[in-house]
Amino acid sequence: MTKQIEESLEKIPVINWLVAFGKKIKIPGLEGMSLYDVLEMYVIGIVKGALTTRAGGIAFSFFMAIFPFLLFILTLIPYIPIDGFQDGLLSLMQEALPPKTFEAVDFVIKDIINNQYGGLLSFGFLASIFLMTNGVNAIFGGFEYSYHVTEMRSVFRAYFVSLAVSLLMSFFLIVTVTLIIFYQIALTRIHKIGWLNTGDLDLFYYGRGFLFLVMIFTIVSLLFRYGTKQGKEVKFFSPGAILTTVVSMFTFYLFGIYVVKFAQYNQLYGSIGTLLILMLFVWLNAIILLLGFELNATIYRLKRKNKARVK
Repeated sequence: MTKQIEESLEKIPVINWLVAFGKKIKIPGLEGMSLYDVLEMYVIGIVKGALTTRAGGIAFSFFMAIFPFLLFILTLIPYIPIDGFQDGLLSLMQEALPPKTFEAVDFVIKDIINNQYGGLLSFGFLASIFLMTNGVNAIFGGFEYSYHVTEMRSVFRAYFVSLAVSLLMSFFLIVTVTLIIFYQIALTRIHKIGWLNTGDLDLFYYGRGFLFLVMIFTIVSLLFRYGTKQGKEVKFFSPGAILTTVVSMFTFYLFGIYVVKFAQYNQLYGSIGTLLILMLFVWLNAIILLLGFELNATIYRLKRKNKARVK
């Protein structure tokens, strides 16, 4: 398959020069494999792995898990002894969602807040854990259908790992909101003392953005590490996690511009257009997540292939 692809590319002007150039660039840690080898295997995995179909399945399951996840977090709020945690959570969500979509989510959140389910042992809370775990399990299922993945977990083990990872994701979200609250308090005290005019420098805006970026990167790395059996070989600062985080932030910025200046969903579909925008946003991020995973899976497969050749 590789020789056929190389022979086809060598017949295309300019492309054949890029192929030759890519073969000269050796990537550290891959035992002499070139940039071309990585890109070729990466593209093969994307084309043969039905990327958009898997992203659609992940987006649907993840969209269905968003509100149970919020129910889980909001039920925990009374047990978190931090003033302003709920407001901090809503503020972070408003920043994370595309423009003009928070209103639809805010309505559901206020309904959940006004109709509490009675604590940690209520049926609603336990059901939220189950549905939240289903969303993470759908992501892991999308990983396992990759062209480069050959080993799969059993159904029960996969669900147990999904439950553990979903709880860890909730923990990282709580930690991020807590750090944002403490960071805001610290900036307020610094401003009152007179050491620094924090308002003019927008330190809270940049600091909150940095903490949000760290949370996204941590969660992505967590998903890549425990998403498949081979994920234990993936390091925390993996190329796929870096790619996913950078591209998702860039996409969020461009998607915000698209929603504000070009999208006409509300005029065509009315209020349901907001949910369509949110669904499209989730689908795009599912594709980006799979692209990052495919990069890690490609590098892992090439490493195993090289080790087999050496032996």
